[in-house]
Amino acid sequence: MPAIEIVDLEKIYAAGFWRKRSKRALQPLNLAIAEGEIFGFLGPNGAGKTTTLKILMGLVFPTAGTARILGMKLDDPRMKAQIGFLPEQPYFYDHLTARELLRYYGQLSGMDPKQLSRKVDTALEQVKLSGSANVQLRKFSKGMLQRAGIAQAILHDPKVVFLDEPMSGLDPMGRREVRTLIEELKGQGKTVFFSTHILSDAEALCDRVAIIHQGELRGIGAVAELTASVHGKVEIVWQGGAVPAGIRSMGAECHSAGDTMRVILPEENQDTALEALRREHLRLISVVPVRTSLEDYFVAQLGTSAKSEAVSPGT
Repeated sequence: MPAIEIVDLEKIYAAGFWRKRSKRALQPLNLAIAEGEIFGFLGPNGAGKTTTLKILMGLVFPTAGTARILGMKLDDPRMKAQIGFLPEQPYFYDHLTARELLRYYGQLSGMDPKQLSRKVDTALEQVKLSGSANVQLRKFSKGMLQRAGIAQAILHDPKVVFLDEPMSGLDPMGRREVRTLIEELKGQGKTVFFSTHILSDAEALCDRVAIIHQGELRGIGAVAELTASVHGKVEIVWQGGAVPAGIRSMGAECHSAGDTMRVILPEENQDTALEALRREHLRLISVVPVRTSLEDYFVAQLGTSAKSEAVSPGT
């Protein structure tokens, strides 16, 4: 049984003030996310990511379609007790300390008062905020606030965790901390569904990703599968700053870093280039096919859609 199952989920809003018109925020969406999976929901701003998450959280109602989480309907109270959610721009009472914040959310959700203190300490330790538990949130950095937000999402030990743009606005250290947290959640057997437009984070974390644009699903699969296509080029790296003349004549892209040289050239020239390195007695480090990056795949999906929308209906 999938942890999350989405079938023909659709959302249409009424837009405009005087003459209202229909705006389709989400076209019929079908997804199945396995238990224990880190699933990335990718798309540019306004693609429909947050709308999908709000529907799954029960914050807005779909125009059509259904969804189940852990085999239960979205309005099932038993399901609500098994999920955690961090919205894109959470607001916390900044006069509270991290410990007070978690106690407040625990009481709101009806957690057992006898276990609440222990659960709060466990969540704070998990997000590496034990040392700042009694510091007011107004003194927290953006990364610390995100970790506090994740702590409230996992306080009740949910089976499925939803995170909406968890790395947005974070510096490199903050993003690394959040990535580590997500990996730890997977290690505990939890399913993590997070939306993002930061492709490097998705490529590093996700078992599978889905790409959505203008409310429409444009691609889905494991990152390795989506980026499996090869450009017909190879990257050759060797030690030494010299580039044999024969390699330069192949139209190679040359990049040097200290005493290491990296070139990218057509695959059919690979053997000739390696022979040139042997003649010069240069130490070979690696030969790697140049594969499509997740960013290349992402842009291709959006670019293909843009071209198709530009074609007139009669063509």
